[in-house]
Amino acid sequence: MPTRPCWVEIRARTLEENYRFLMSLAAGKAELLAIVKADAYGHSLAQCAPAAVRAGAQWLGVTSVEEGVAARALCPEARVLVIGGVFAGQGAAVIEHGLTAVVWEPGQLDELEGAARAARARAGSVAVHLEIDTGMSRQGVSPDGVAPVLARFGAGSPLRLEGVMTHLFAADEADGRVTEEQLARLDEALERIEALGLYPDWLNVGNSAALLAGEAGRIAALAGRHGMKAMLRPGLALYGLAPRFEPGFKPETEPEGVGAALAGLQPVLSWKTRVVGVRTVPAGAMVGYNGTFVATEPMRLALVAAGYADGLDRRLGNRFSLLVRGQRAPLVGRISMDQAVLDVTEIAGVEAGDEAVILGTQGDETITAFDHAEATGTIPWEVFTRIGARVPRIAV
Repeated sequence: MPTRPCWVEIRARTLEENYRFLMSLAAGKAELLAIVKADAYGHSLAQCAPAAVRAGAQWLGVTSVEEGVAARALCPEARVLVIGGVFAGQGAAVIEHGLTAVVWEPGQLDELEGAARAARARAGSVAVHLEIDTGMSRQGVSPDGVAPVLARFGAGSPLRLEGVMTHLFAADEADGRVTEEQLARLDEALERIEALGLYPDWLNVGNSAALLAGEAGRIAALAGRHGMKAMLRPGLALYGLAPRFEPGFKPETEPEGVGAALAGLQPVLSWKTRVVGVRTVPAGAMVGYNGTFVATEPMRLALVAAGYADGLDRRLGNRFSLLVRGQRAPLVGRISMDQAVLDVTEIAGVEAGDEAVILGTQGDETITAFDHAEATGTIPWEVFTRIGARVPRIAV
């Protein structure tokens, strides 16, 4: 049965090309873990996880055990890292599906160790990665609190410390000062881990901003000093957007890699709808709930099949445009749950069935996730992930 005309187009081949480009930036200094959490940032885990693996990704990053189980079904051979931790009752699924959990709390170790023993896992057979809190105060154990956690990796434990990770929470700040401080704290934590006789294989540090800012070399050098292999975990860049660096968004303040990324990365997602109908209204006509838009002259209005339940932010009414026939058509009136209205007075020939682009390119015009984010006071990550589950993701 044909679906309501509001859909997302996903170009999996573009994601593959983006991953290979990011690998070229890593220049052999680090492995890349492809972040596919939150349904691949709203792009579709089912389409994007296999694409990343086809491009060469050996590791996939998800938030939860549930996402990990789904990723494992799609990509049987990939390593799947559960970054958001393990909750009570989830340990058995981690063991059954061969997932790798990030840990930092004793309760997480209890859960995994209990499940591993129940499954009669042999000593050291269940790999985990330990997160170090180097300054974000979100998740992770503090550098000076690693000893009690590391004591759990005794000779008889089924758990094995395979990796150490941290999150560079200010890698998009152009001066790099916070990142430098975080890496210094991480270095101290690694020294404490070595002093306790543990030698993890992987140092998992850095997001898209860190990779584009040229931090792969510095992270690889840190890993090398401790006999480890470096890993970075790109997210937004994998889907074709380069994070903007602060302060300011000017070529002279951006790290060198960002300019290359803007040229080398391509968006994976486009979001589209169709014109349902066109009507002419007289001057004085009110449009939408509470009449927040009033026509000052006769106007032609196009109704489109997309609303805030699809992820089209309600705040965009009267302050944003979509693309119709290659031109920008202003959104007028409040956006409804399932519909929105466009002013097409100046666009000749608009009729029912015409394609309207919410996010993407039509003709010579483009609307980006950054455009949506700037209009609503948010970030591109949220723009992507709030596109509703009822909007089908179609491979093109």
